[in-house]
Amino acid sequence: MLLAEPALLPPISARKVSAHQRVDGATRVEFSAAGGTTRLADLYQRAPCRVLFPDVDADEPKQAVLLTTSGGLTGGDRLQTDVIANAGACATLTSQAAEKIYRALPGDDAARIGVRIAAAAGAYVEYLAQETILFDGARLRRHLDADLAPGARLLAVESLVFGRGAMGEALRSGFVHDAWRIRRGGRLIFADALHLDGLHFDGEAAALRAAPFGFGTATACATLIYAAEDAPALLAPVRASLGEANVPPIAHATTREQMLIVRLLADDAAALRQVVIQVAALIRTLAAGLPRRLPQVWYC
Repeated sequence: MLLAEPALLPPISARKVSAHQRVDGATRVEFSAAGGTTRLADLYQRAPCRVLFPDVDADEPKQAVLLTTSGGLTGGDRLQTDVIANAGACATLTSQAAEKIYRALPGDDAARIGVRIAAAAGAYVEYLAQETILFDGARLRRHLDADLAPGARLLAVESLVFGRGAMGEALRSGFVHDAWRIRRGGRLIFADALHLDGLHFDGEAAALRAAPFGFGTATACATLIYAAEDAPALLAPVRASLGEANVPPIAHATTREQMLIVRLLADDAAALRQVVIQVAALIRTLAAGLPRRLPQVWYC
């Protein structure tokens, strides 16, 4: 039993307060290993956050599916997910479906999504989040912080989709701050942030997307990171896999600080999703001997 509620984002009194009802959800999932088997050690959840534990094949790790019962987020909403993998634990966390970030009202704070992952020595953690879809006028602050002990391994992916293209929608205004921090043995080994403020993609400011370090015509992007001692050995097969993609997005893979980093940009969100599945499935097979597929919710 969890003896105390986990520490969350600063209290609402310290932030902008919307005149409308807003959600403040939290999840804490802890895994432990004993006798070669990973088991759930602790679980805390506060609406609208919920966790499902589906039955999986014998060759798959313990799996937790994260979902949000509110059906999406808007300005002022907050979600915090904490994941703890104790020594030797092997677990997969994924989301039930794409997360939707709706238009924020004028004066509202950004929607905030926080993920904290702590992995002890010998632990293997997969954080395989499906896409986050940004509606026009959305405001989002998202951060992923991972604290890895020596010998721990992490495979993580996050994606952003700039509007539902199939519905004729596009992200023309809004705010996005998407940050990663990964530490190994307490030492910061990776810090990255995407920051887009006052997104005005029409008219003169359309140059933002066409800039050398902009998005061009891309409507979706993804970052995939595998942090482990064997990460450099996976660079060649991952690059080969990217070259074989049927509908290749703009894709680059590199290594540093015992991390494999894959960046993807695509004009079509569905094409980007297929490459994410392809690359993530390959990495989990090469790194952990797991089946070359992602959790079943990715194919529903």
